[in-house]
Amino acid sequence: MKLLRYGEPGEEKPGILDREGLIRNLSGHVCDIAGGTLCPIGLDALRAIDIASLPVVDGNPRIGPCVAGTGKFICIGLNYSDHAEETGATVPSEPIIFMKATSAITGPYDRVEIPRGSEKTDWEVELGVVIGKTAKYVSEDEAMDHVAGYCVVNDLSERSFQAERQGQWTKGKSADTFGPLGPWLVTADEVCDPQPLKMHLEVNGKAFQNGSTATMVYGVRHLVSYLSQFMSLRPGDIISTGTPPGVGLGQKPNIFLKAGDVITLGSEGLGEQRQQCIQA
Repeated sequence: MKLLRYGEPGEEKPGILDREGLIRNLSGHVCDIAGGTLCPIGLDALRAIDIASLPVVDGNPRIGPCVAGTGKFICIGLNYSDHAEETGATVPSEPIIFMKATSAITGPYDRVEIPRGSEKTDWEVELGVVIGKTAKYVSEDEAMDHVAGYCVVNDLSERSFQAERQGQWTKGKSADTFGPLGPWLVTADEVCDPQPLKMHLEVNGKAFQNGSTATMVYGVRHLVSYLSQFMSLRPGDIISTGTPPGVGLGQKPNIFLKAGDVITLGSEGLGEQRQQCIQA
């Protein structure tokens, strides 16, 4: 299934994409794509619905973040061997964990704000893992049972805030609009293996990132298990799993985003995002 949310910010309704690419309204069955809807029982109930019987959503509504009620937005740093190499960093002996503020979450086609005082706003296409069942101290063998599905994430970053302003990476990762999600959540049963997915990102039509989740240092199974040793993962939590090479920081000379730039990104089977940058 491809689950999504549509409507104006704060007023999104739950939907599902049918085989013809039409949005169908799920409001008669669930309140939102969140919490209990994402658990195994909730997803099974959605699979039992005759999608063709659902109302078609007219027009061209805004597509919102594909998940609501996210409690934790957890990110993994330097998780692609080829990305670590381009930035001159050492591949970590354990996953590097940092948090992104949930207030950064926005829709896949919403505008991206360049923060005031920013000179180094950067892009990162990533595979997002959406938790569907509470995970606490789970083994790698159990880990995938706790995944509801996957989505595209643009883990936007302000590099000077991240690395030159003291403290943790969070301050460079959490500006409003720095977490576009979607366009839809693809349920785990439609992704046979999340590790060989192709990913791409272009800025103003020029390709910068063209990678694959196959080069992740720590795969989805390991990350879910690993994180659950340190904190409970709950339905709606998102793990953004790292980025392949081609970020602005890795260019020689560096290239960073500015107002007017257009970012296009996506992942095999998970859809595409498009954002125009504006000045905050």
